[in-house]
Amino acid sequence: MDSSVIQRKKVAVIGGGLVGSLQACFLAKRNFQIDVYEAREDTRVANFTRGRSINLALSHRGRQALKAVGLEDQIVSQGIPMRARMIHSLSGKKSTIPYGTKSQYILSVSRENLNKDLLTAAEKYPNVKMHFNHRLLKCNPEERMITVLGSDKVPKDVTCDLIVGCDGAYSTVRSHLMKKPRFDYSQQYIPHGYMELTIPPKNGDYAMEPNYLHIWPRNTFMMIALPNMNKSFTCTLFMPFEEFEKLLTSNDVVDFFQKYFPDAIPLIGEKLLVQDFFLLPAQPMISVKCSSFHFKSHCVLLGDAAHAIVPFFGQGMNAGFEDCLVFDELMDKFNNDLSLCLPAFSRLRIPDDHAISDLSMYNYIEKNMERFLHAIMPSTFIPLYTMVTFSRIRYHEAVQRWHWQKKVINKGLFFLGSLIAISSTYLLMHYMSPRPFLRLRRPWNWIAHFWNTTCFPTKAMDSLEQISNLISR
Repeated sequence: MDSSVIQRKKVAVIGGGLVGSLQACFLAKRNFQIDVYEAREDTRVANFTRGRSINLALSHRGRQALKAVGLEDQIVSQGIPMRARMIHSLSGKKSTIPYGTKSQYILSVSRENLNKDLLTAAEKYPNVKMHFNHRLLKCNPEERMITVLGSDKVPKDVTCDLIVGCDGAYSTVRSHLMKKPRFDYSQQYIPHGYMELTIPPKNGDYAMEPNYLHIWPRNTFMMIALPNMNKSFTCTLFMPFEEFEKLLTSNDVVDFFQKYFPDAIPLIGEKLLVQDFFLLPAQPMISVKCSSFHFKSHCVLLGDAAHAIVPFFGQGMNAGFEDCLVFDELMDKFNNDLSLCLPAFSRLRIPDDHAISDLSMYNYIEKNMERFLHAIMPSTFIPLYTMVTFSRIRYHEAVQRWHWQKKVINKGLFFLGSLIAISSTYLLMHYMSPRPFLRLRRPWNWIAHFWNTTCFPTKAMDSLEQISNLISR
């Protein structure tokens, strides 16, 4: 496509949050004219106060997207590596659960600082213009027109070649697409809400071990803590709303923490705990699915606007960032042809984003058996969390592979039990034989044949044959 035509294309990005500002960077590299419309004021303004700091977990997928626009090193330098989970039991005992291998970790990053860095990076492009305090009133994809309301309170019509909806879980862009025929949409609020708390520094240092995601699991509710660069921790309490509603006074809150999180009270401090608890009400969590993610070649949804997910797999931001990266890869593939890129984006991302939405809702707890099998057969067995967090295996393919691995594990455990029973019987029947172990070659051949034909690839078969040969010696 002729570069002069590309330069004349105008793109309106609705939403200047994490995904919107990153997408502006991607599109600006293609010489489009980018206008970003954000309903809030500029977060970088000195007197801007968002409230309590929120930390997010940055994993491999998000880092790959940042790398593509040259921001990975800058963002990673401001993050804190979390190499394992630190589990806090009710008794106060602590135990660690690694995420994967020693080289695998996720980063704790400040949402506010990350957003500031992305906005600043986008503004460095001469073809990007930011419009803060501009709220979207109307979106008319057929006419390629939007209507925005700025601080002057005068509605303004803007025409563009592409509308990119990055305006979050309650997307105004998506609400207009919902009126189109064959646009599917569903949402689900979960019974839990969340509340942010803070563990301050202790004597100028971290009050707990910093390189961990700290978790207090307590049946129907839990608390987590992520480290900050200023030596504090941002805690998030997840709990059913009906439980939050029972805590009406300061004494109720302190008694509740004494019962369920006794080791957290000296870390937070009673005064700060009560202050933070009543600062803001518990916030709801929503899961959103829709299809498709685009309208002709005129409009596309990215991030939470397309697939808001609950936070229990730590992939909300990472999935949104990967949306931007996949969209960019498709623009390369189709030479910036929006009429080909947008339908391909929907076909590619809908199954993946729906899959991670389901996984987040499932709140999967990784099993030790998966980690053991991954250690001895790393190319065959990959834990679900590892596939999602430390690779770019497509989300829906990770789910399919996980189901396959579960079937294999179940078959393997069943057959192992059967083998032990058969072997024990065989030994009892032939314990008087001069060479009893020679007769054991037959059941080993059976198990090798079964695993080779139904469960495992050739490498596993080779391993079983080697065991069989050792027995026969």
